Amino acid sequence: MRDTRRSRIILAILVLTSITLIVFDLRGGDGGITRPLRVVGETVLGSAERAMAVVVIPLRDGVESLSSLGETQQRLTELEAENARLRAELDTVDIDRARVADVDALIGLVDANDYVTVPAQVIGVGPAQGFAWTVTIDSGSRDGVEKDMSVIRGAGLVGRTIEVGPTTSTVLLIVDATSSVGGRLSGTSQIGIIAGTGRQDSLQMQLLDPLAVVDIGDVVVSFGSEGGRPYAPGIPIGVVAEMRGTQGQLTRSALLTPYVDISRLDIVGVVLRAPESPPREVLTPNSGGG
Repeated sequence: MRDTRRSRIILAILVLTSITLIVFDLRGGDGGITRPLRVVGETVLGSAERAMAVVVIPLRDGVESLSSLGETQQRLTELEAENARLRAELDTVDIDRARVADVDALIGLVDANDYVTVPAQVIGVGPAQGFAWTVTIDSGSRDGVEKDMSVIRGAGLVGRTIEVGPTTSTVLLIVDATSSVGGRLSGTSQIGIIAGTGRQDSLQMQLLDPLAVVDIGDVVVSFGSEGGRPYAPGIPIGVVAEMRGTQGQLTRSALLTPYVDISRLDIVGVVLRAPESPPREVLTPNSGGG
């Protein structure tokens, strides 16, 4: 009984003390009697919080970084794919722009010479039987193409057809060593035979007149064949780059740089018909005197 009574007395004292402290604390505000106790508690708890922050914050940031790393990698992959797509589109645009330029130049050459042509695209490159420099185009007899017709590009002469199928044709390029075409110096009208050298950047013109005056940079065009086949007249061939021999030598020749770069053939035209020669006027003596 004594222990029970003593316990009750102690419990009552503790409760009364707690109530008293609470009342004093409420009345005293920050200056209350319990302030030292609170300060001690805040100091201890604050130190614990700071210690936890040193460990927890970097760990939390690390977890967040790992999470964002996956998102960054995914975004990087998406950007690389988008970059590849844009590059492919740019390449396509460049190819289309080059083709448009080829077509415009071809139309200009056709209009200037009044040719009747059919357009074609180079679909194959490789030697044909007996020839080293040939290409295949996607136009054939169904398009009106026949053997021994001139093939041109906007820059000038490409070659002539040597084999024709229903939908494709084989073209012998003018740079082939077996190719030859009559040419004329556009400035002086001197003529000669232009032969391929087997090199894509060079042609050789054998001049018929060993005394002909030829200058570096002179332009050479096709002389033309009877009926415009195999070569139509007036097609640009190349420009004089070098002279071999001196005036009066029988073997005097000129080296030409061809206008057409056969390493990048794409859109070409087959000359189906060249214009007929205009009727010649009758020459009469000058009646003006003198």
